[in-house]
Amino acid sequence: MTSGYAIATLAIFIVSIIFVIRPVSIPTPRRIPQIPINLTTAPILAIALLWAAQCIDPFVFRNGIVGTEGVKPYNIIILFFSLAYMAITLDITGILQAAAFWVSNMGGSNGWKLYFYFYIMLTLLSILLGNDPVILSGTAFLVYYTQIAELSPTAWIMSEFAAANTASMVLFVGNPTNVVICEGFGVNNAAFTAYTIFPFLACNLVCFLALGAQYHKKEYVPRKLNRVARLDPRSVLLDPVGAWVGSFMLGSTLILCLVVSFFGIDVWMISLPFAVGKFFFDMAWDHYRYSRGIPMLGLPTIKVVGAEPDEGAMVEALQDMNDNPSYRPTTPPTIHPEKMSSFPSEENTAVDQKSSSPQTDSKTFPAHKRSHLSDLHDRLHKHFPTFFTALPRLPFALVPFAFSQFILIEALSHQGWVDVFATWLVRASHKQMYPTIWLIGVLGVILCNISGTNIGATILLTKVVRAASLPPQTDRAAAIALAVASNIGAVSFTFSASLAGLLWRAILKQKGIIVKQTEFAYWNSLPLLCMTVVGLGVVCAEMAVLYEP
Repeated sequence: MTSGYAIATLAIFIVSIIFVIRPVSIPTPRRIPQIPINLTTAPILAIALLWAAQCIDPFVFRNGIVGTEGVKPYNIIILFFSLAYMAITLDITGILQAAAFWVSNMGGSNGWKLYFYFYIMLTLLSILLGNDPVILSGTAFLVYYTQIAELSPTAWIMSEFAAANTASMVLFVGNPTNVVICEGFGVNNAAFTAYTIFPFLACNLVCFLALGAQYHKKEYVPRKLNRVARLDPRSVLLDPVGAWVGSFMLGSTLILCLVVSFFGIDVWMISLPFAVGKFFFDMAWDHYRYSRGIPMLGLPTIKVVGAEPDEGAMVEALQDMNDNPSYRPTTPPTIHPEKMSSFPSEENTAVDQKSSSPQTDSKTFPAHKRSHLSDLHDRLHKHFPTFFTALPRLPFALVPFAFSQFILIEALSHQGWVDVFATWLVRASHKQMYPTIWLIGVLGVILCNISGTNIGATILLTKVVRAASLPPQTDRAAAIALAVASNIGAVSFTFSASLAGLLWRAILKQKGIIVKQTEFAYWNSLPLLCMTVVGLGVVCAEMAVLYEP
């Protein structure tokens, strides 16, 4: 166990995690882009080093791709790409913005009422669509809403992030970690929801109470908001037909995935055909509209109800947001300095983005070829806007990262580390149910921050618990505790605790808002602490009802 190969494997694994949390770029000669060592490349380089050092063999590599002990990495990847495509194309129709406009109208000028309504809306949408599509659309909307309403964005964007990630524990498809748990512990997909619904409700409630406590000052959520325009939700529904079809197909997929889990059928066999069918519908529907000159995913005319003359700024900004998701207002909104003290100015952000982006020389690729490819892309985008808008939003980074994590943890298992960790777990818990719940739950939250996102933490702890050979009741309790921890663990101290955190930060930076790592950790501390205690407490209560005489 203390062989040089084992020590080298653990050391390389730890180093790769450090670069996932703190990415770096290696300087290169002029005209050559810098080499990034980050979430995508660090695990791959770690695998290459382990292979070169003969710490892993082809058998380990194969197990990381095909899977072991019921966990099938390819099943998880196909499932999430299928669902992500359907959710993102549904979002493109404007249905999430329509929901946000409806909630805005319901909340009116009552600050706390609107804050609560947005929290509920984001929670419900995240249950159905997953956190990534909601973060994609919800973050942009809240940034513009708070700018135009002259609000501090802190309370609103932090509550959005917490609601989206907490809600992902309800359905097994809400988070890749949920699928790992279902497959690794043999939990039925429908039973997973039955186990997690009560911890979710408790976590969701205490999270809102914690958010309300730390944002009780008027500078964060005013009692009375500046009157904003009453917007017509239907005016931003760009594709009603696509919205209906997309909702039906996504809902049917989720229901069938729950049903087939009772028969031991891999869920990707359900999700992939539906995603392919949605792709063909999108292409056919776009072609039909394009060939007949029917307006597609262009700029809608936002209609207002009872708008005052000074409310035109909000409509104009929202119009620009719909026209270009990467739009940044040329004139910053009028917000008091103390309200934005947490975030650097937009001008500074623009400079940072420009200086941090890799510079490429025109000589690296012939100009006429670039022009030809650009024209081709523009033509295809105009003809098939749904697919070509969805394509760059798909979670491609999940593919190399997830497979790399499976391979690296398989390498730890191959060198005996998983058995060592399992022995430590048995000694600490004595295979008792309640100590195991708290140990796995707390470790899960911590490891989300220090083991390369919640995906890596879940894969590792699943392997450890299974290797510990716990009694069936304790094993099931550990699975549910890990499900809670891997989802609320995203609402944590580092952005890399989840892929959703990295996506959220990138969107905010694009919109001119920089959230510092220290502030992210500070504002998440109280909600995370409350959710951890209450969520794991509810898991203990569930297990007591189910298994205690």
